[in-house]
Amino acid sequence: MLSDSTDEMTDWLLSSLELKSTVFHVGQYCGTWQASTAGRHLASFHVVLYGECWLHVAAGPERAAHSIHLQAGDAAFLVRDVPHCLSPSAEPPAAGSETARMGVMTPLEPEQIHERTGAGVGIACGFFEFASALDGLMVGLLPERIIARHDHPSMEKARTIFRLIQDEALGGADAVSPVLARLTGLLFLYALRAHDRDEDAVPSFWRLLRHPAFAQLAGAIVETPERCWTTQTMAAFVHMSRSRFCRLFGELAGQPPAQFVALVRMKLAATMLAHGASTAKVIEQVGYHSESAFARAFQRVIGVQPGSWRRGHPVARDQQTRSIQSGAIH
Repeated sequence: MLSDSTDEMTDWLLSSLELKSTVFHVGQYCGTWQASTAGRHLASFHVVLYGECWLHVAAGPERAAHSIHLQAGDAAFLVRDVPHCLSPSAEPPAAGSETARMGVMTPLEPEQIHERTGAGVGIACGFFEFASALDGLMVGLLPERIIARHDHPSMEKARTIFRLIQDEALGGADAVSPVLARLTGLLFLYALRAHDRDEDAVPSFWRLLRHPAFAQLAGAIVETPERCWTTQTMAAFVHMSRSRFCRLFGELAGQPPAQFVALVRMKLAATMLAHGASTAKVIEQVGYHSESAFARAFQRVIGVQPGSWRRGHPVARDQQTRSIQSGAIH
């Protein structure tokens, strides 16, 4: 189970994450089949409504090929588009054919979704994307894949969501219910909070948090982003040499420490600007000493100027309008 510090950091990560799910198809497979959502340059998910199957993930630059058994109530979230497939066999497909598709999906059978009988497997598959450039950057902090186990103690609260997904999947409508997409997005957030420690995970924010010293450092950066977090300062915080700190941080997180600091600061800055904070206040809170330096950093990380970001958020626009009107009155 995740530590308290990891739970706190997960909540910080989720605090401004805007997720949009799209259900691609819902149905049943029987016999010999292979399904995949790979190749669309989107994050994807598979929720097992009844029955069982295997998730086969192809080898990559930083991961070995591996297979994961999924049962009714389990869900697999692939945060990045990786070659993979679902199949009824524990034996993975030949290398290079992980994204091939075969078999026909048929409508779900209500008696199976409730009684879990028969040889078929019911699946809801789809995609999810993140609403803003900031969300896209935050994805780099997430594990490559998240497996939500129905029997994991941390998923107890999410079981109600899964039952709602089952019931919604049996709605009988010709089109996939938009409620199903919303429920799946909610299940992802619960799965992320309950994400167990995976010793084989590729470099990510979660691997960084397994190291006690780095977990404390990450917490300190999030709590006090205005501090002067140079590489030397961070190395001293964890009592390491500069070279060892940079090497170990990169191995664990998959990104240099300065990039992590910039992301934390710009996440806070973007949130404050979206809620109408003045640029001067934001600059003070995130540790910059000039508006030009802050604007360059914001543009580099977020992809737009601070003013453009502010204008794109209704709360900030309305507050700015009220401020102008108030000034005109007085």
